[in-house]
Amino acid sequence: MTENKNTILLIEPPFNRLFKSTFSLERYPSSLGYLSGVIRQKTDWHVLSYVADFSQHNYAIKLSFLTGEGFRNYLDALEDISLPIWEEVKTAILDVQPDVIGITAKSQNFASACIVAKIAKQINEKTTVVMGGPHPSMIKTKVLDCQNIDIGVIGEGERTIIELLDAINSKKKLNAINGIVFRDGNSTIETARRELIDNLDSLPFPVKTASEVLMGYEKFSPSAFRNVFATRGCPNNCFFCGSRNIWTRKVRFRSVENVVEEIQCIQKLGVKSINYDDDTFGVSKNYIRKLCNAMIEYCPCIKWKCEIHVRLVDDEIISLMKRAGCHTIQIGIESGNNQILKEMRKDITIEKAYAACRTIKKYGIKLHAFFIVGFPQETEETLDDTVKAMMKIDCDELVYSIFTPYPGTEAFEFCKEKGLIDDSYNVSLHNHQSPASCFCLNITPERFRVLAAKVEKMVDKRNAASRKRGVFSVDTFRKIQEFGIKKSIQKGVGIFFNK
Repeated sequence: MTENKNTILLIEPPFNRLFKSTFSLERYPSSLGYLSGVIRQKTDWHVLSYVADFSQHNYAIKLSFLTGEGFRNYLDALEDISLPIWEEVKTAILDVQPDVIGITAKSQNFASACIVAKIAKQINEKTTVVMGGPHPSMIKTKVLDCQNIDIGVIGEGERTIIELLDAINSKKKLNAINGIVFRDGNSTIETARRELIDNLDSLPFPVKTASEVLMGYEKFSPSAFRNVFATRGCPNNCFFCGSRNIWTRKVRFRSVENVVEEIQCIQKLGVKSINYDDDTFGVSKNYIRKLCNAMIEYCPCIKWKCEIHVRLVDDEIISLMKRAGCHTIQIGIESGNNQILKEMRKDITIEKAYAACRTIKKYGIKLHAFFIVGFPQETEETLDDTVKAMMKIDCDELVYSIFTPYPGTEAFEFCKEKGLIDDSYNVSLHNHQSPASCFCLNITPERFRVLAAKVEKMVDKRNAASRKRGVFSVDTFRKIQEFGIKKSIQKGVGIFFNK
């Protein structure tokens, strides 16, 4: 710790490692990177970042969270803070002895984040614990139900954290800081909404400060720093998504020049392939054209992948992306039934999705197709349509999830109104890979688990064959009965893949 300076420790809580100790988050979270950068840029605080979900074993996640042992391990870890993973967290905090701890939390890892907060307070009750990220932004003052959290940050945190550290340092009142929730005696206060950052180019690149702020930096692979955001915000209005509650539907674009400069910085680490982490890549065809042409000119050797909306796919755009180095595209199809797609406000049809997938594959780009099962309106018939679509799609990887309504989303409120969620809802039990998730009006939990398990085996069978052969034969799996009746599928092991 630097002398005569206040210190803030930013933490990504463990999640994958709770399922198995050798699982690892193989990336430097952008949230920690951006926050660390602006703190160094705008304050005299000493800042460190700690990725508690990173394992030195460097084993990527291969197995499903649906495996009974993995899910039991996860639940046990939330109950027993004497386990090695929590001792590691404790040691990291003791080594730094921070004045402020900032924890980033999604709904999936919120329970883990609360344990990190508890450990911090056990070490030093005077430590100010601040929690930001998607989950606090969605539930707002309810985040303070965790008594070990002092302040919650709502929305973008880069400007808020600067004002917050200044207030903590000078012991100013918090009421004037927009975009936070905090306690005032027995009351909880939510301040005015924080205005969005107009100029995203003003944010420092995470990769530039990583070597100075990231604890254990030398143990991370260069590929851990390959993630890039070109935009913030998503114009779409999907029923189940909470992105608009955080970023709004207004899309803000970084300049093409700024994105290219960051890519060049990442390339200096020896990184050959980057990942665009945007909710949906490019958003507009005009921006995609400008960005791709700039990459062709200034980053000719870089390869990259992204997630794109079906509506943006056509021959011109995909061929240009291919020339610019795109090697993999992820595309959200979600359901094989048009009525379910309409209910979810995906603004596509399965026929349009098929056409988009054919276009992508025509240019030799790898395709990962996202599907979700178990929507509230799902029936066995609509689920059957989704399974058929999974078999029909000519893709290199099926990315399969169970519908999970996260607190603060429209989907969550819908499920509450329909009686699918009650006051006993425990967010720690539910994520896109959780065997506890079932929010169907027309299928019982017991029946859904049977059907889902069969789908999972089919997905595993197909993905395993795709990886083994390199080129996957769709016809082989079109012959498979829709719920894995054949013995070859019944012997498969259900595997989920993280989106």
